[in-house]
Amino acid sequence: MPALVCGSLAFDTITTFPGRFAQQILADQLHILNVSFLVPTLKREFGGCAGNIAYTLKALGGEPIVLAALGNDGDDYLKRLQGWQLDTSLVARTAETYTAQAIIITDQDNNQITAFHPGAMQLAHRTAVPTDRALALAIVAPDGRDAMLEHAAQLQRAGIPFVFDPGQGLPMFDGAELRRFVEQATWLALNDYEAKMLCDRTGLDLPTLSRSQLRGIVVTLGAEGCDVWEQGVAKRVPGVPAAAVVDPTGCGDAFRGALLYGLERGWPLERCAALGNRVGAIKIASAGPQNHLIDRAMLDL
Repeated sequence: MPALVCGSLAFDTITTFPGRFAQQILADQLHILNVSFLVPTLKREFGGCAGNIAYTLKALGGEPIVLAALGNDGDDYLKRLQGWQLDTSLVARTAETYTAQAIIITDQDNNQITAFHPGAMQLAHRTAVPTDRALALAIVAPDGRDAMLEHAAQLQRAGIPFVFDPGQGLPMFDGAELRRFVEQATWLALNDYEAKMLCDRTGLDLPTLSRSQLRGIVVTLGAEGCDVWEQGVAKRVPGVPAAAVVDPTGCGDAFRGALLYGLERGWPLERCAALGNRVGAIKIASAGPQNHLIDRAMLDL
């Protein structure tokens, strides 16, 4: 059965700063911050969490259905999704605004600074989770605030298990709202920084959260791999060395596409995370969030 991917579709303008942010930003002068980064390279890519997750899930052999919104400049993106033979009936179009846009600067240590214009993403809540389709599971990834709140509630009411992946959207929600997301979700997927923020805002630590109705929590740790929390116990799933470190943009989304692939097939969470680490290593060796190639035979799928 297909997996519903709720999240953003965006255009990514990706630039590289051949230095270190830490050498340009004076910690004791943040109150008068005024910096400029010379970025000799620039590329425009298809991105957004829903598009990136669906790309990897489809490449692995999954069946994603994207629920998202495109703006008045979204024709090329819609054609791209249809070129993957995706069901795009839940991709809304609006003439009111542009498609979401991200401008990303990456330094030589793979730290990133991102400016994000939400555009059509703010209208994604106008499309509801379908109740007339058989769905294996879903993910609520970063999207418009209203869309994340409403889609999580709709998935719970429909009895569809889902991964809550707050990502960059986490700061939009207070502790009570985040606790409600956790109560509705089946799994959580976060990076280590997001996990700390979630715990701080909810007042609940990871052992406590993992002893709730959740089937598991995955906390990604970059090159170190990830921690899988189940019933108060964490297991470290080691990272996979990358052939090259080219571009970290979209690595988390590639991991989540692999996570969905495994969950859809009923794999143990630790095995899903191990596949995520392997796919993340493939992604970081490729520029852009939707250009990595996956050899399913090499992944033993």
